[in-house]
Amino acid sequence: MSLASVANEDGNGTVNRVIRMGTRKSQLARIQTDYVAEKLKTLYPDVLLEIVAMSTIGDKILDTALSKIGEKSLFTKELENALERNEVDLVVHSLKDLPTTLPNGFTIGAVLQRESPHDAVVLHPKNSGLTLDTLPDGSVIGTSSLRRAAQLKKKFPHLEFKDIRGNLNTRLKKLDEKEDYAAIILAAAGLKRMGWEARVSQVLGPEDCMYAVGQGALAVEVRARDCDILGMVSTLHHSETVLRCIAERAFLRRLEGGCSVPVAVNTEVKDSVLSLTGAVYSLDGADSLKEAMETSVDSGNKVEESADIQHVGVTAHNVPQCAQVAAEKLGVDLADLLLSKGAMEILTTARKLNDAR
Repeated sequence: MSLASVANEDGNGTVNRVIRMGTRKSQLARIQTDYVAEKLKTLYPDVLLEIVAMSTIGDKILDTALSKIGEKSLFTKELENALERNEVDLVVHSLKDLPTTLPNGFTIGAVLQRESPHDAVVLHPKNSGLTLDTLPDGSVIGTSSLRRAAQLKKKFPHLEFKDIRGNLNTRLKKLDEKEDYAAIILAAAGLKRMGWEARVSQVLGPEDCMYAVGQGALAVEVRARDCDILGMVSTLHHSETVLRCIAERAFLRRLEGGCSVPVAVNTEVKDSVLSLTGAVYSLDGADSLKEAMETSVDSGNKVEESADIQHVGVTAHNVPQCAQVAAEKLGVDLADLLLSKGAMEILTTARKLNDAR
């Protein structure tokens, strides 16, 4: 039992374990953590859960685009520090915030079933009924994501794109209360979790805007040595989401991408075949490389020994190892294909131009 886990004895002499869950302070982060807590409470009714909220670098620096801050663990570092100091037992993240290489001693012990990974358009009320296609020339679209901006600049050249920072509440307030933006682009999953689906005027499919690695999925990060906590949270794994996200994270890690480069993906599992489409873009979207590959993730009737093997940071005992290996290889192979066609030159230029902005 870690220091963060406290045993309480109730009046009947029963020892109830308290497990401390770390989270960011934003409303969305709390909603996501409460969702994971409810799942755990249903599975382990005797466990007492305590939520510990804290601010991260990404929450504190609100006047700079994420891609300019140059820190890969913007929304995770303080949470991981608390995990390392045994102040919490597990941390709930949006998977897309977690770097593809985790600090030593940590692992992703659960990847929950993914919400929609797509991006959504939220219009200023005065533009109700319009789409990105029908917005007037020169309309300003708010997004701090290089990935979104690169794809949408190419697809909708009549629009302008400007940075917008802050949590979901802040960004919606900036949109509604000022005339600076005609629309903003947000993750559909976050809007749904906040109960704001009515604000979504358009969901962007992969033909318009492919999504970020891990987008729409929640991850539970734990200390790799805490076998009991790892075993507990592993029941939350969703096999298909695990395989899709392993492929996506392997693709991004091979490309050495992060917030500061435009990398996008699209994945699907159908009839035990995992397909991955991946792309890299120049900042203006004019230069891009996009390819697709697929692999079988059918484990047949193989019985496998449970293994503490991480695949791009994920430990999933209840997902067949052979399928995880195939998913990781798919991501690496697709990245290698793009690299052989000049992806590194596009990404290096994008990184330099972004640093110079």
